[in-house]
Amino acid sequence: MKSSLKKEKHPMEKLLRMDRIPHIWCPGCGIGNAVSAFAEAVQKLNYDLDELCVVSGIGCTGRAAGYIKTDSFHTTHGRGIAYATGVKLGNPELKVVVISGDGDLSAIGGNHLIHAARRNIDITVICVNNFIYAMTGGQVAPTTPNPAYTTTSPFGNFEAPVNIPRVVEAAGAVYVARWTALHMRRMKESIIEALNKPGFSFVEVIAPCAMYYSRINRLGDGLNMMKFYYDNSVIKHGEPTENLDIGYQEEIIIGKFIDRERPTFSESLKSWKEEHGKGGEGDEE
Repeated sequence: MKSSLKKEKHPMEKLLRMDRIPHIWCPGCGIGNAVSAFAEAVQKLNYDLDELCVVSGIGCTGRAAGYIKTDSFHTTHGRGIAYATGVKLGNPELKVVVISGDGDLSAIGGNHLIHAARRNIDITVICVNNFIYAMTGGQVAPTTPNPAYTTTSPFGNFEAPVNIPRVVEAAGAVYVARWTALHMRRMKESIIEALNKPGFSFVEVIAPCAMYYSRINRLGDGLNMMKFYYDNSVIKHGEPTENLDIGYQEEIIIGKFIDRERPTFSESLKSWKEEHGKGGEGDEE
C-alpha cells in the first residue's frame, strides 16, 4: 500500500549537501546554528551558488564547508584564510567565505588572520568560538577563559585569552561583529551585512561545546549554555573592541562593533598600478 504522505523537501536543500546529513556535530553544539544562519543569509541574498566559494580549515567547525552545496575547500589546519586569499585573487568575481573555528583561525592560523585583515582582502570570515580545541580532545585554546578547565589545564587555565574582535579590528578589518549561537536572527542579518561589505569582514559566533568545555567545567548541556547566553549576553553596538574580553561565566558583550570604509587589497593594487603606469590592458590582476 502506497503512503499518501507527501515527501517534503528540507527548506535548505538547495544550499546543503543532504547526502551528507546527518552531520557529525554533537547534540547541543552551536556550529549548526552558525551554518544555518549562513545558509539563510545566502538564500536571502539570492546568490548564484556558482559564484560562491566556502573555505574552512581543520576542526569541528572546519567540517562546515563539506555540508554547503557550493564550491568548497576543506583545507589544512590554520590555512583556511590563506586558501581563501588565493581563491579570491585568482577569481575576484567570486564571493569567498571562510567558516572555521577559533583554534583554527586564531591559533595556528593567527598570522593569516592578521594579515588578511591588514591587507583588507575582500573575504568574509565566520569564526565559531567554543573556547576549546574540541575535535582533538578538549585541549586549552587561545580563547579559553581564565580559569576554565580543559583536558590540558586540569587545574584551570592561567593564560590570558585572545580577544579576536580586537585583534582583527587593530589589524584593519572593515566589519566586525559578535553574536552567540542563540541570536539566530541577528547573526543572520550580521552575516548579510558582512557579505555585502567590500573588504575583510569578520563575524564571531560564541557557541556551546557541550561535549568537552561544558562537561569538564560542569556547566550542563548545550541548552544550559544557551540559557546562560540568554541571561548574560548584552548587546552594545559600537562598543570599543578593547572591552570585548570574555571572562569565565561572565557577561558577554555582543553586537556590531566596526563598520568602516577602507580600500580593499584589489582596489589598492589597481590604484598603485595606475599611479605607476602598470595598469594597462592585459595587466589586470
